[in-house]
Amino acid sequence: MKLSGCVSLITGGARGIGKEIALTFAREGSDVAITDLNLEGAEKTKQEVERLGRKGIALKVDVSRFDDVTSVIKKVLDEFSKIDILVNNAGITRDQLLIRMREPDWDRVMATNLKGVFNFTRSVAREMIKNRKGRIINIASVVGITGNIGQSNYAASKGGVIIFTKSVSQELASRGITVNTIAPGLIDTEMTREFTETLRESLLKRIPLQRMGHPEDVAKVALFLAGEESSYITGQVIHVDGGMVM
Repeated sequence: MKLSGCVSLITGGARGIGKEIALTFAREGSDVAITDLNLEGAEKTKQEVERLGRKGIALKVDVSRFDDVTSVIKKVLDEFSKIDILVNNAGITRDQLLIRMREPDWDRVMATNLKGVFNFTRSVAREMIKNRKGRIINIASVVGITGNIGQSNYAASKGGVIIFTKSVSQELASRGITVNTIAPGLIDTEMTREFTETLRESLLKRIPLQRMGHPEDVAKVALFLAGEESSYITGQVIHVDGGMVM
């Protein structure tokens, strides 16, 4: 098993990509802490982790609140004593054209998608530095590279995650910690099912493989970045998008 003896923390693990990453890591031997605003969903993921023979813990957290995040990190460390892998997956959309976008919709997307990554990375990095090893994997989006009509807030937040990754990877490299980003394209999840039909069709037209991706496509790349095979890779953005962005 590639992650035998490891402890992973997955934010936004109640459903979609986060849930699939949690289960993939558990299959490869990792104990898993799952956080989400949806505690019921996180509990269900935890139960599936435990059915795979690994230890799990489910915790409710608003990733945008730094004090809540530090409290959750303490609970994870009390349970598992360490955190080897952090996956910053939690994210939301509040799509609207710029001239119609409300300030709360901008602020909430930024607070969850970008500040949430800062909050967890800063807290977990302190523990990883002590151990002089760790893997941090941030889930961004191809629209953080290309932009997209009606998603200026979401695109800006994910673009921020990408440049945050490049900066932090340089700071933590000497401590044996790698930091990378996965930029999914159009993946079949609960979030993308909420897209308008017009948006989904416009995105599909831009995909050379002519289909949506699946959460497991992203989870497989996350597994690679979490394991020893990727030990010489840091500060990178890996597209999982069917060729949408080249």
